[in-house]
Amino acid sequence: MTETLRRTLRDSKAARWTAMLVVAFTMFAGYYLADVMSPLEGMLDKQLHWNSADYGWFTGAYGWFNVFLFFLIFGGIILDKMGIRFTGLTSAIVMVAGAAIKYWAISTHSLDNMSWHILFWSFPAQVWIAALGFAIFGVGVEVAGITVSKVIVKWFQGHELALAMGLQLAIARLGTALALSTSLPLAKWMGHVSYPILLCLIMLCIGVLAFFVYTFQDRKLDISLADLNAETKAEPEEEFSFKDILFIIRNKGWWYITILCALFYSAVFPFLKYATGLMIIKYGVAENWAGSIPGLLPFGTILLTPFFGNLYDRKGKGASIMIIGSLIIIAVHLLFSLPFLHHWIIAIILMIILGIGFSLVPSAMWPSVPKIIPERQLGTAYALIFWVQNAVALMFVPALIGWILNEYCIIGKVMVDGQEVTQYNYTVPMLVFTSFGLLAIVFAYLLKAEDKKKGYGLELPNIKS
Repeated sequence: MTETLRRTLRDSKAARWTAMLVVAFTMFAGYYLADVMSPLEGMLDKQLHWNSADYGWFTGAYGWFNVFLFFLIFGGIILDKMGIRFTGLTSAIVMVAGAAIKYWAISTHSLDNMSWHILFWSFPAQVWIAALGFAIFGVGVEVAGITVSKVIVKWFQGHELALAMGLQLAIARLGTALALSTSLPLAKWMGHVSYPILLCLIMLCIGVLAFFVYTFQDRKLDISLADLNAETKAEPEEEFSFKDILFIIRNKGWWYITILCALFYSAVFPFLKYATGLMIIKYGVAENWAGSIPGLLPFGTILLTPFFGNLYDRKGKGASIMIIGSLIIIAVHLLFSLPFLHHWIIAIILMIILGIGFSLVPSAMWPSVPKIIPERQLGTAYALIFWVQNAVALMFVPALIGWILNEYCIIGKVMVDGQEVTQYNYTVPMLVFTSFGLLAIVFAYLLKAEDKKKGYGLELPNIKS
């Protein structure tokens, strides 16, 4: 049996970990751009005269095409039908195109003093074009995300699946951490808010080359798997068909993971978009360093997500891990909402604890999906999860928080470097994030109950002895 297993390329530790590292770099570059604007809200106000509603609208644009035109779902179907190599390269190129449009919009003066009314909304033309670029980029990075998830399942099935997913997430989150901690100092050093986006554009071009290199390794794996199937006379896996979508959306366990994902990320990603402003206004952190405290969160996940993933691989308890992570989210946001806790050391402690929760849930959630959904349907299953996540956590919630801040939380204006900057009270947004954590607890318990009923094995180890 051991000799048979050694005939596939994925049974080589060096091969499977090399494949993971190559595709993880592409996601690192994508995550850097996804959060590079988060610390720049104040500079956008000063240099481009964007208000909180403009910034919230731009941030929410990430999910426009994925949600309303279902591009993400189509991407998942294309992944299952056309394969990893085609879908991965295409999505990486789309990321570059979106980043280029976003950079042009932020850096050009040709859109100055122009305002466009589209459908029911009026925003500066620069906001609309930057949002368009961010929406195009959002299609690329989300489809790349589900592609990389399927890559890791393909290479690590029966091996260190959760650890590999955790390490890939950790590398991607390093992009988030660097974006949060370096984009504001870089923009101030270079003198304009557009320069961090230019850096992202260069990194994404390198990411396209990285994924192109991976395609050769993927082709070798397919050949080795085909050879093994021929030797063992194994039946070829049934191909994906559109009726499989019905199988996925009728699966209660899939729905619980999907809703848990949307709630959990609604409590984290939109928070990071506004966390720099929270650090400056509530905790009195200097503008140059304000992004470094939210940057602690993804830095923490670099170590903790692989650790918890390895724990899940060896000990199991996936559903229980998600419950603990949700409890941490509730506690942290509730403490962020308390007005009398306003020392910067408190902010650092809470951000570190939030990083632990942010590591716990994904380390168990993403490796749990292959236990519920067959491999041939994974691209579509992940795409549908990401679609719901885009609709709620990455589009609706950031826009909602921006609207709440603009309508109900303005406490005054101050002069910063000769420019008038709006000040906000962040108590209500923090309570909104706390409510997401409370709902996440409910669905984590429902998932655990469904696992007991259906025997998915979410509480069992991933590594097969």
